[in-house]
Amino acid sequence: MEIQTRETNDIKIVDFTGKLDTNTSPDAEKHLNGLIGLQAKKVLVNLEKLDYISSAGLRVLLSTNKQLQNTGGILRICKLNDVVQEIFDISGFSSIFNVFSTEDEALSGF
Repeated sequence: MEIQTRETNDIKIVDFTGKLDTNTSPDAEKHLNGLIGLQAKKVLVNLEKLDYISSAGLRVLLSTNKQLQNTGGILRICKLNDVVQEIFDISGFSSIFNVFSTEDEALSGF
């Protein structure tokens, strides 16, 4: 899996490419925790290029969301493909997270 971070204004945009599963979730968690450690308050995770997410990957997002909320921050997620959207829907994560169809929608009103 590849992880890239960009910044727009004060929003950290994290792009995941590949699979977020048991093998890659520790790296993803370390990366996201690093952003929080650097005082990031607004994090947008773009999943456009994510092929698959397992329960371990979902836990990373849930943990990140909780940490951000505890510090007054917010996590948004955008651009889920059909496979990832189905996993979010089945697990109930679609209603837990702020999920947006496009990156522009997610960025507006952050």
